[in-house]
Amino acid sequence: QVQLVESGGGLVQAGGSLKLSCVASGRTFSTYAMGWFRQAPGKEREFVANIRWSDAMAYYADSVKGRFAISRDNAKITVSLQMNSLKPEDTGVYYCAATKRLRYGNNAVDYDYWGQGTQVTVSS
Repeated sequence: QVQLVESGGGLVQAGGSLKLSCVASGRTFSTYAMGWFRQAPGKEREFVANIRWSDAMAYYADSVKGRFAISRDNAKITVSLQMNSLKPEDTGVYYCAATKRLRYGNNAVDYDYWGQGTQVTVSS
């Protein structure tokens, strides 16, 4: 099993920045990549970004390209999400996820482990 714990959420004004972190523990060697998803009230969970442990290859949702940056620290088994130029529509619960699959994408079903989530609220 893999345990994921997110931190760093909070309340910020539009245009501001936040940095989320996700610490992984347990059988982390079984995971191939990590991702961030978010879910706004009344909406489905949506992909934000993902990153591969081995070479840091990363992908982003179009809605966050150029504003968000995902990174990983293999030594600390931590994945971070730097969020800049935040907008009210970025509001939601942000979840960290891990996948054991070599073939994965931006669908939540591709991910095997999930954190509890951290709330991000962007005020206008």
